[in-house]
Amino acid sequence: MLLLYLTSCQTSQSEVNTKKPTNITFHKSHLPQRQNTPFSAAVETENLLFLAGQIGKDHTKGVLVEGGIKAETKQAIENIKAVLEQHNSSLDRVVKCTVILADINDFKEFNSVYVRYFPNKPARTTFAAGGLAANAKIEIDVIAAK
Repeated sequence: MLLLYLTSCQTSQSEVNTKKPTNITFHKSHLPQRQNTPFSAAVETENLLFLAGQIGKDHTKGVLVEGGIKAETKQAIENIKAVLEQHNSSLDRVVKCTVILADINDFKEFNSVYVRYFPNKPARTTFAAGGLAANAKIEIDVIAAK
């Protein structure tokens, strides 16, 4: 019985060699001033988009927005929205968010903005870490279905 099971579970080498490789595309930013960043703005696979983390930076001005955690959260999500739109996707296609707060005490205020943008309630991980880029209060990255 065990031998029969093991035999049926084995994959032949020819079956392994005929599988198509996953296409992966690394996309630079759609913004000219961010073309030389040392990371991709988005990485595309056959079914998913993986976005780089976004902070609450107004990329047209090159500075963090003023107004605290709520303003930075809104700007970070607007930045994500712009990248998704550049790749023919949208916030309603987001399946996973990772949120990094500089101060976990900002959670309630962050969440009050977040829920307005993600009514589909994608899976989410939220944690606090000291020292975000550009002294930001928040960074968010997402994975979206194509």
